Amino acid sequence: MADFGLYTYQQEVVERALKRENVIIWLPTGGGKTRAAVYVAKKHLETTPDAKVMVLVNKVHLVDQHYNKEFEPKLGLRYTVRKVSGESDEKDIFGLVVQESDVVICTAQILYNALINKEDARHVELSDITLLIIDECHHTHKESVYNKVMRLYVEKKLKEEKPLPQILGLTASPGTGGAKTLDKAVEHVLEICANLDSAIVSTKQYAPELKEVVPRPRKTFNIVNKRDRDPFGDHLKSMMTIIHGYMEIPPDFKLRECGTQEYEADVVILEQRGVRDNNRLLAQCALHLRQYNDALLNNDTLRMIDAYRSLEEYYSKKRTKAIDGTDFFLLGLFEENQVELRNFAMDSRFDNPKMDELQSTLLKQFGSGVPSRGILFSKTRKSTHCLKDWVLKNRALKDAGIKADILTGAGNGITYMTQNEQAETIRSFRMGSLNLLISTSVAEEGLDIPECNLVVRYGLLTNEIAQQQASGRARARDSQYAVVAQAGGREHRRERINEYLEELTGKAIDRVQRMSHYEFNLKLSELQQKAIISSKIEESCKTEKRSRNTASSIQFLCRNCFTPVASGSDIQLVDNTQYVNVSPDFKNHYKAAGQVILERSFEDWEPGCRIRCKKCNKEWGFEIKYKKHVLMPNLAIKNFALETPKGRITVKKWKDVPFPVEDFDYEEYCQENFPDLFD
Repeated sequence: MADFGLYTYQQEVVERALKRENVIIWLPTGGGKTRAAVYVAKKHLETTPDAKVMVLVNKVHLVDQHYNKEFEPKLGLRYTVRKVSGESDEKDIFGLVVQESDVVICTAQILYNALINKEDARHVELSDITLLIIDECHHTHKESVYNKVMRLYVEKKLKEEKPLPQILGLTASPGTGGAKTLDKAVEHVLEICANLDSAIVSTKQYAPELKEVVPRPRKTFNIVNKRDRDPFGDHLKSMMTIIHGYMEIPPDFKLRECGTQEYEADVVILEQRGVRDNNRLLAQCALHLRQYNDALLNNDTLRMIDAYRSLEEYYSKKRTKAIDGTDFFLLGLFEENQVELRNFAMDSRFDNPKMDELQSTLLKQFGSGVPSRGILFSKTRKSTHCLKDWVLKNRALKDAGIKADILTGAGNGITYMTQNEQAETIRSFRMGSLNLLISTSVAEEGLDIPECNLVVRYGLLTNEIAQQQASGRARARDSQYAVVAQAGGREHRRERINEYLEELTGKAIDRVQRMSHYEFNLKLSELQQKAIISSKIEESCKTEKRSRNTASSIQFLCRNCFTPVASGSDIQLVDNTQYVNVSPDFKNHYKAAGQVILERSFEDWEPGCRIRCKKCNKEWGFEIKYKKHVLMPNLAIKNFALETPKGRITVKKWKDVPFPVEDFDYEEYCQENFPDLFD
C-alpha cells in the first residue's frame, strides 16, 4: 500500500473493504477518503474476474473532479476509466458505456435512470457492477437518489438475488439525523448502515497519525453585542405592522416575531391559505411581508443598504404588475417610506457591528503578513454578492491584499454560477489570483478546494454535518475556524448545539462499531425490511393520491391573479422530466420574453423564452423547443394554484399533484397539430 501513497490510517480503514466486505469509510474532510477508495478499486480490478467499478457522486462537478484528480491518473494506464454526467451525450448510451469500461464515474441519477430504463443501449443491471463506490454517502436517506439506487439493491438482497456489487461508502460525517440523544443518534447511524448494507469503519489504532495529517483548526467565537439603535429595522417593523392591520390576519392565526425564520414560515403558510381561500388580499400581503422579513434578516447580517436595495429591487418590478387595490396599497406604502428608509440605511451611526467584527476577523489573518487563503461562508447567493461588494469597496481589506470572488451553486438564474464559472473561480483560488472565496454551502463538501488558513462562518444556521464539512476546509497548519455572531444569537446557539451533535455522532458510531456481528446484522436486516415495506406503502399512497381526480377535473389558476388558464388534461410529461402544456389555446394566456440560457445541452429539446401571465406578469416557466420544431410551454407547478373538486390547493413539486399526468406522445401530438405532415 505504501507504493500507492496511503497513510497507515488509510490502510487501516480499507482492510475490511479489501476482504470484500461492504463498508462505509468515515474519515474527516481532507483525510483522503477518495484516495483510499481508488486503492480499493485498484485491488478489486486486479483480483476480480470481469470486474466493473462504478463510482457514484451527488453533484455534476464531482464527476470531472474524481476523474481528473484521482481515478484516471491512478488507474487510467491499465484500465478503461470513463466519466458520464447529465451534461455528456454518453448518458444516452450509458448501458454500452458500462459494458465497454472497467471504471465508470457518474452522477447517481444517471445510474438510477439506467437501472429502471429497459432500452438495451441505456440499461444497466446491478449485477453488471462488482464494486459500487458511493461518495458523500451520508446522503443515502429518505428519497435521495442514492437511496433509490440502494433500495433496489436491498430488495434484491432480501430476495436473495445474486450477484450483487460490493458497496464502499465514503463520508466525513453521517450526522445524527436531527437526534439529540445517544440512543436516537445510534438509530440514525444504523439506518445509514442499513441503507448502504454496510458496516462503518474508522481509524482506531492510527488515530494519532490522522490528527497529525489532518489537524483540526483553532476555533474562535468572535461575538458582538446587539447594536444600540436600529432605526432602519424599527421602521421596517412599523411598516409590517401597518400591513398586518390592512390584511386582517385570521383570528385563529398568530404571527411570531418579525425578523426571524419562524416569522418567514408563518407568512409562507398565510400565503398558501390566501390562495386556498381565494383571498388575494391575504396572499399578496403575506408575499410582501416575506420580503420585509428578508430585509430584516439582511439588516441583521449585512449592511443596511443591502437590505434596502433588496426591497427597492423587489418594488421596482412590482410597479408594472399592479392589478388591484391590494397591489396599489402595498406599492404605495413602500414608495411613501422609501426616502426615509434610504436615509436610515445610509446613516453610518447605525452600521451593523457584525460587519465590523467580520472585517476585524479577516484583517487579523490577511493583514498578518503570512500568505493566506480563506473561505467566508454565508447563507444565500444574494448575501455572497452583497459581501463581495462590501469587500471590494472596503479600503482596509483591499490594503490587506484581499482578492475576493463568489462561489455559489450551479443553476440558471442571475445569481447562479455555471459549472465553468465555478471551475474557473476555484482555479484562480488555487493559483493565488484569488485568496478569499465568499461561498454558500456549495464549498462545504466535495469540491477540490485548496487548504485554507481561515474559514469564517457568517450568518449561518446549519446542521452538524455542514459545520464539520466547513471546518474541514481549514486544513493548513495553524489555521483558524471563526464564527462571527451576535452574543446569545441564533447562530451562536446553533454552533454550540452542533459541537454537541458532532461529539454525539462520534459516540453513536463508536457504539455501533462495538455491536456484535450477530446483533449488527440482525438490526440491519430489521431496518431494511421495514424500509422496503414503508417505501411500498408510500408509493401506494402516491399512486392512490394521483388517482383521486381525473386530469380534466383539475383547473390551473395563476397563483398571483387567480385567473383560470388551463386544465389538468392539458399537461403531459416529456422524457420523464418536463411538464408541458400541449393545448394550443394556452398561448392566449401568456406572453414570452427573455431567452433562457442553459449551460448544458439536451438530446431532444432546447430552451426557449420565459413565459409570464398576460394579466399580471407572474412568471410561469419557459418554452421548450422539442425535436427542433415543436414549441411547448414548460410549467413550474409552484407558480400555479390547482382548483380540485374538493377545493383549491397549492403544491411545491409536480410529484405531489393529485391527478395522473400522461406521457407525451410526439407522433400523436404531430398528427393532431400538424396533420398536413401525415397526408
